[in-house]
Amino acid sequence: MDVVQKKKIGLTVVILAIALIVPLFVTKPYYLHVITMCLLWAFLASSWNIFCGFAGQLSLGHGIFTAIGAYVTVILFNEFGISPWIGMFAGGAAAVILSTIIGYPTFKLRGAYYALATVAIVSGAVVLLENTMSIGPLHVGGAEGLIVKLMGNAPAHFQFMSKVPYYYIALTMVVIIVVFSFWLKNSRLGFYLSALKEDEDAAAALGINVRNAKLTAAAYSAFFTAIGGVFYAMLIRYLEPLAICGPLMSNEMVFLAVVGGSGTVLGPVIGGISLHAVSEIIQFYFSDLAQGFHLFVYGLIVVFVIMFKPLGIIEVVQKYYNRFLGISNQKEDESSGRNSSGS
Repeated sequence: MDVVQKKKIGLTVVILAIALIVPLFVTKPYYLHVITMCLLWAFLASSWNIFCGFAGQLSLGHGIFTAIGAYVTVILFNEFGISPWIGMFAGGAAAVILSTIIGYPTFKLRGAYYALATVAIVSGAVVLLENTMSIGPLHVGGAEGLIVKLMGNAPAHFQFMSKVPYYYIALTMVVIIVVFSFWLKNSRLGFYLSALKEDEDAAAALGINVRNAKLTAAAYSAFFTAIGGVFYAMLIRYLEPLAICGPLMSNEMVFLAVVGGSGTVLGPVIGGISLHAVSEIIQFYFSDLAQGFHLFVYGLIVVFVIMFKPLGIIEVVQKYYNRFLGISNQKEDESSGRNSSGS
């Protein structure tokens, strides 16, 4: 094992160790809730990135998958007493089926046309949820929303009185999505998606089954996004159609992934944690200045990053990461050596 590999492992261990002891120092429930939400948004942005970042698609309707995962799980829990730990897989499966149904007709569209189609679909889903009080004997809630049945401190039913368990669950989710994203990016499907992102027609000419590759990646993305929706439901314990399925939910995933660095493994995680943390800080300290002031500052940050760091925050992080590993110095030495020999 060389020095670079040892530094990578050491840095990973240090970051995980710091993450594991955060609840020992952050004891106030509000602050721990904010950190947990940052991890949740990192997870959702990474879930969006599995398909849209790696394949170069722009989906503005991923909120439909958080909604179906949350609603299916909560309805199974409220009506039949099925634990959310089990119901989340039913919600994830429903999201996979829905992504396939949506994908077959829409994957023929490209660019802005595909993005507009996803906006139309998720807008229709919001209207449907707001106007559906029940499906047969199943209570959906309509515009009033759906309240999760409270069980007190019931770990078997995904309910805790403390914020600490939610933090560790969110942290585990982020670790899982990072490992999965790394595996996917370096798998055969990952190379197919990279080819689609560069030139879809050329990829098809090389023999790549474009539709199957998109459907598979979209299914993975929908499943994990639905799991994020379930976590949101059990943390907030209330589902409101516009919040769980509306444009804010969908657009937030896009902004966080793009600002962090879409198409990379860690970019959406960095964007999700940093940008949502900034948003929460602005809301907490500057909420008295003007209503919605945090959205203005939030938008400025997004525009600034897109203009000056189009590859995302990951570009800056990667620079210092390489410097820590000594990679940049090696490259500089090699380039200087070539220049001196050429001269």
